[in-house]
Amino acid sequence: MMCKQRKKDKNFRDNGGIVLKLQQVRIFSKAELGKATKNYADDQKLGEGGFGSVYKGILAKNVQVAVKKFKGVDKDQMNEEFQKMVIIISQVNHKNVVKLLGLCLETKVPLLVYEFISNGTLSKHIHEKTLPASWRTRLRIASEIGIALDYMHSQADSPIIHGDINSVNILLDKNYTAKIADFGTSVLISPGQTSIKTLKAQGTLGYLDPEYLMTGKLTVQSDVYSFGVVLMELLTGEKPNSNSKLGEKRDISQDFIPTVGTENLFKILDFQAADEGEMDEIEAVAELAKACMNRMGENRPTIKQVSDRLAMLNEHTQKSWTQQNSDETDYLLGETSQSPRKEADQPMTPSQTMISFHIEN
Repeated sequence: MMCKQRKKDKNFRDNGGIVLKLQQVRIFSKAELGKATKNYADDQKLGEGGFGSVYKGILAKNVQVAVKKFKGVDKDQMNEEFQKMVIIISQVNHKNVVKLLGLCLETKVPLLVYEFISNGTLSKHIHEKTLPASWRTRLRIASEIGIALDYMHSQADSPIIHGDINSVNILLDKNYTAKIADFGTSVLISPGQTSIKTLKAQGTLGYLDPEYLMTGKLTVQSDVYSFGVVLMELLTGEKPNSNSKLGEKRDISQDFIPTVGTENLFKILDFQAADEGEMDEIEAVAELAKACMNRMGENRPTIKQVSDRLAMLNEHTQKSWTQQNSDETDYLLGETSQSPRKEADQPMTPSQTMISFHIEN
């Protein structure tokens, strides 16, 4: 018994527990999380990836959490940089970023405890065709991801490059609100810094910035490239590396990019546009996705430009939808005798309100 306690105490110290305990990070016990996850029972498993598995847990007072349990991770990797990242991420407070609630430091490799997001991954919903087919929902999700990335890059106390933006690392709650998750490959940068040299490229194939793969230099524009791939995925419903009819892997961007700016774009969408207004917005987002996926980082838009444009389009769509519902309600109430709105009161189209910026392709 004493031997087990000494081992837990040693793990706690080795994992930076003395430092982390002084921060606003909740420290969970190994026993508490074992009980919450039914000792990591298979029926509690939410997902599995290269770094480990995530389990659903229920704490006291019926508080639901997600516990990330690493596997096959070299103890030496749990260094000061990881501890620093955990400290910063635990203080990130944004509605579109999954909140880190705390850690367990009694195990050989720390366990991470996150808020539980009930509706699973964006990838699951796209590829199992359970995501609402409306353009309005997809555009809102895209805008929320952009806002969260802009926050991480330029508004967090210590700027963060996520390093692995993909549809699996974007979770949806019960209202289909998007939340960025999994900071296992993330890096902290100093204010004003835009890149960092890594020992080896990490991330998910199909979403990785080509420049990062060639140079090993992770930049804020690497996240922009990955986000462009997610936008393409939201539009087409296709994984970036999907199987062709012959069973061979193909790069969906090779099919997507040539269609941007042509009528063929609407033949490869995963949903149908409701009207010409939506068609304009879809074309605008397709152009944005193409710009984000420029092979040269310096020619991509900044995440702020991407976020601002998506927010503008989303605001226009939400207003149009609200007005349409209001008009339908008025009609059902027999109030159609009211005089029509003046032309100046009509909502502007995306082409009228489009924020312009020049991007070399």
